[in-house]
Amino acid sequence: MQVTETLNEGLKRGYTLVIPAADLDSKVNDKLKEAQPEVEMKGFRKGKVPMALLKKQFGQRVIGEAIQETIDGALGKHFEESGDRPALQPDIKMTNEDWKEGDDVEITVAYEALPEIPEVDLKGLSLEKLVAKADDAAINEALENLAETAQNFEDRKKGSKAKKDDQVVIDFAGKVDGELFEGGSAEDFPLVLGSGSFIPGFEDQLIGAKAGDEVAVTVTFPEEYQAANLAGKEAVFDCTVKAVKAPAKAELNDELAKKFGAEDLEALKGQVAERLEAEYAGAARAVQKRALLDALDGLVSFDLPPSLLEAEAGQIAHQLWHEENPEVEGHDHPEIETTDEHKKLAERRVRLGLLLADIGQKAEVEVTDAEMTQAIMNQARQYPGQERQFFEFVQQNQQMQQQLRAPLFEDKVVDYVFELAKVDEKEISKEDLEKAVEALEEM
Repeated sequence: MQVTETLNEGLKRGYTLVIPAADLDSKVNDKLKEAQPEVEMKGFRKGKVPMALLKKQFGQRVIGEAIQETIDGALGKHFEESGDRPALQPDIKMTNEDWKEGDDVEITVAYEALPEIPEVDLKGLSLEKLVAKADDAAINEALENLAETAQNFEDRKKGSKAKKDDQVVIDFAGKVDGELFEGGSAEDFPLVLGSGSFIPGFEDQLIGAKAGDEVAVTVTFPEEYQAANLAGKEAVFDCTVKAVKAPAKAELNDELAKKFGAEDLEALKGQVAERLEAEYAGAARAVQKRALLDALDGLVSFDLPPSLLEAEAGQIAHQLWHEENPEVEGHDHPEIETTDEHKKLAERRVRLGLLLADIGQKAEVEVTDAEMTQAIMNQARQYPGQERQFFEFVQQNQQMQQQLRAPLFEDKVVDYVFELAKVDEKEISKEDLEKAVEALEEM
C-alpha cells in the first residue's frame, strides 16, 4: 500500500493511501478461502462451494471488510512508527467514489495529533495545605442545628388555642354518609398543624381549638384518592382535642445523642467534630487543587489541537448559557456563540487536561473496577427505585462510563502530584477557609 503525506502543519496531519487492486483482490480471496470450509449453499456440499460463486455471493461485503481492515492496519502501523496520537477520531474518506471492482482504492486520512507534553518537575512544586480544626463554637452550632431537627413538643398553658406548627393530640372518628369507614378512626394521634399529613382542609379546622374541645371537621376526599370507595366523597371527623403542644427545641443531652446513634453527648460531639473536619478537609483540598492547577498552568506551554479547543469552548458556552437560563431544560434554543472568554477558559482546561492525562499515564495511574462500581452506585442513588436500570445503562454505555471515570482519574493524578510536591500545612480558622472557598467561586 502506498502512503503519501499531504499535510504536516502544527498538529494537523494529512495522508493519502492507495490500496492496489491486486492487493485488495488477494486479501478478498484469502478471506473467502478462510470462510469456504464452513459455507453451505443449495446444490453444494458444505465446504465445496466454488470460489467464483462465493465471490459473486459475498464479494461486495468481503471487499468492504478487506478495505476497512487494510486501512486500520495501515493507520495502526503509522501511529506506532510515528508516535502520533490522534486528538479525535481520524477523518477517513474514499476519494474515488466511482470505484469499481478492479480499480485501486484511494483514501484520504486527516487528523490532529496530540502534542508532545513537556516534562514537569513535580518535586519542585511548592503548595500550601490549609488545615481547619472544628472548634467548640462550630461543634456547638452544629449540635444546635441537630437539636432543631429533633423537634420536641411541650404542653401549652391550659386554655391555649392551637396555632399553626403546634402539635395537637386527638381522638377522631370519620364518617361518610353517617357510617364509620375503615381506617378513619384513631386515638391519641399526634398531629402537627400545617404538616400536610391529613386531607387538605383537615388541619386548618383544628387551628384555634383548645384541649378538651370537640370539633367536627368536614372535608372532601380528593377525586384521585387511593381508596376508590372514598374518592370525591364528603366526610365528617368527630375530633376530641386532648392536648395542645408548642414546638420546642430538644435539649442537648445524652438522650438527644442516643437519638442520633451515639452513646452519650460527648460521643455525639466527637462524631460532629469528625464530620466537620471531613467537610473542612474537602474544602481545603479544593483550594489546594486549584493552587496546583494554577501552578501547572504557569509552568507548561504547548500547542493545542484546534478541534479539542473548539469542542471545549462550545461545551463551556452551552453550560454557562443554561446556568443563566435555568428555565430552558432541553436543547431547543438559539445557537450559542462562543466568546473570547469561553475560548480562554477552554485553552486552560484542554492544556491542563492533556498534562494531567500525560502525568497519569507515565505514573501508570489507573481507576480500579471497585472505584468505578462505587462511583456508579453513588450516581444511581439519584434515581430512587431505578438504581438497577441505571447501573445496567452505564454498563452498556461507553460514553457514560468515560464521564464517570474521568473525574476519578483526575483526582487520583492530583493526589499523586500532591505526594511528590513539597506541601506545607497552614492551620487557619473555619471563617478563613470559607473565604478561600468563596474566592475560588469568584475566579
